Amino acid sequence: MSPAAIYLQRSRALIDAVSAQLPAVGTAADWFAATILAGRMVHVFGSGHSRIMVEEMWPRYGSFPGFNPIVELSLSFHNLVVGANGQRQAMFLENVPGLAERILRNYAFDTRDTAFVVSSSGCNLVPIEMAEGFRQRGIRVVALVSAAHAAASSSRRADGRKLMDFADLVLDTGAPVGDAMVRIEGLDTPVAPGSTVGGCLVVNAIKAELAARLTAAGHPPKVLSAGAVVGAKRATELFEAAYDEHAHRLAGLYATVGAR
Repeated sequence: MSPAAIYLQRSRALIDAVSAQLPAVGTAADWFAATILAGRMVHVFGSGHSRIMVEEMWPRYGSFPGFNPIVELSLSFHNLVVGANGQRQAMFLENVPGLAERILRNYAFDTRDTAFVVSSSGCNLVPIEMAEGFRQRGIRVVALVSAAHAAASSSRRADGRKLMDFADLVLDTGAPVGDAMVRIEGLDTPVAPGSTVGGCLVVNAIKAELAARLTAAGHPPKVLSAGAVVGAKRATELFEAAYDEHAHRLAGLYATVGAR
């Protein structure tokens, strides 16, 4: 088989890995639906390349309001690679203790909220402390990790605890240890990672289940939709309505910040 064919074959195996977790996907959708129906938000966090999963959830075509995407550029801005705002700094900051609490300080949380924290290794400090901070505030946490990679990795936290230790529910991308899935003859390191593929499968499986629950509850979501599907007028109406709803939900997260 060619390297590309091997990658596609192993990517198909990720579909099977996610399919085996459908009951847990349903549980996550149940929790997120309760949050959104209560007028609150699901807080989604990922550092490094896990940021991709945050943006896959919202906002993009086929997604809908109810999610608070927490994306710190200092932890996830990879474009420059080196120099100012480079990757070395981002990887360093990802393991600075206390940074998560400074991020969380910006919001007025509620126990009706839920959180979705993504970290392929489950071992970097900021995602772990984000989950810990959510739990301390009485918020349920769903974690998305690469289970095999997380099990083989060492936590950057002094007590050795990982993201999974602060999660009420753990989902798995199905990616292997080290993430890369293809071996090339003559090359001693594998290439072509799988966690993004598996992660997107999990995110969109949750999204589909969640849309069904919200619709069944009489609150069909305002889905960002292409004009080619719903017509230009309807697409514009949905975009405006979805962004307005997001703004209104987000306002509630700031209304009582710092209040005693």
